[in-house]
Amino acid sequence: MQELVRTQIDGVALDPDLAQRLEALAPGRMRDILARSLVEEQRERNASAARQAAMTPVARRIDRTRETIAARPLVDADRHHIHSVIALCGLPYRRPKDDHQDVVREYGRNSLVVQPGYLKDPYTGAMVRQGVPYGPKARLLMLHICTMAVRQNTPTIDLGDSMSAFIRDLGFAVTGGRRGTITQFKEQLNRIAASRIQLGLWSGTEARTLNSQPISSFDLWLPRSPDQRMLWNSTLTLDEAFFQSLKSHALPVDIRALRAFAHSARQIDIILWLSYRLPTVKRPYRLAWRPLADQFGRDVKTFRRFKQDFAEDVAQIRTAFPRLRIRLDERGLLMTPSRTDQLFVPPKGK
Repeated sequence: MQELVRTQIDGVALDPDLAQRLEALAPGRMRDILARSLVEEQRERNASAARQAAMTPVARRIDRTRETIAARPLVDADRHHIHSVIALCGLPYRRPKDDHQDVVREYGRNSLVVQPGYLKDPYTGAMVRQGVPYGPKARLLMLHICTMAVRQNTPTIDLGDSMSAFIRDLGFAVTGGRRGTITQFKEQLNRIAASRIQLGLWSGTEARTLNSQPISSFDLWLPRSPDQRMLWNSTLTLDEAFFQSLKSHALPVDIRALRAFAHSARQIDIILWLSYRLPTVKRPYRLAWRPLADQFGRDVKTFRRFKQDFAEDVAQIRTAFPRLRIRLDERGLLMTPSRTDQLFVPPKGK
């Protein structure tokens, strides 16, 4: 294929896609008008590239997400789902000191209990105790599993035959070895597959507890070599009770947001929580710092440090989503009513 020569206008070299748009028009007034518009677009691109070149990799990813969301509305492929109770109560941010202890989380009237379980080792045949899932990768895996179940409307879902493709789709480099991304995702997948989960739902007058092992069937075959394609079985079956609860309590999420913040479990949780809360805000609502610390500061040693960390997290999220109607002050987080285009996930059909 012949390489396109970059067109120069007023000393500005156009990217190939912009040059193609210009060449499609015959010489004349409309071409001159388009040329001026394309030069301005190219200058904006150049300024963006120069700004991002000076950023850290995380800041660059967040800035690109802001540009993407501003340029393109959310489409169905961006709309993912996770069980709202898991999203709101949250998994541990880091590996617990006692990796085999139950995890109990509360949010309002919802409760989540995660109990570690066992998996049969594909190499030795022994039953091996797994710890509880934790961190950003566990959240992203749960999101992927719940999304496939909602989209396919079945508890038995097709995952594909390559974990590498899944990792790349999330924006991670695919690396092997003891500390590589393949090993990290495999560990969290094992922990999720072995875990037993209790979901507690309370209406104020009626209480319901759902006992389930979300993944009821999972054929584990994990080769040692990252180059082999078959890194998990092509199908995975969810517990029927968990699947029915997921259909009733599926929280829609913009995957573009979570890709940008895939490095931070707490920032993922803040986005999930805001995705749930903001659509329900009908008048200004303030959440004080102490409840925020109870929700998002489980791993922070001091209250003062939590306030600093949380403010930095919110600032980064607002960099990607500047239209969010949220504000931090000395009293806590203020949320105000939002138009649908100011939400993380606008309602379908709006």
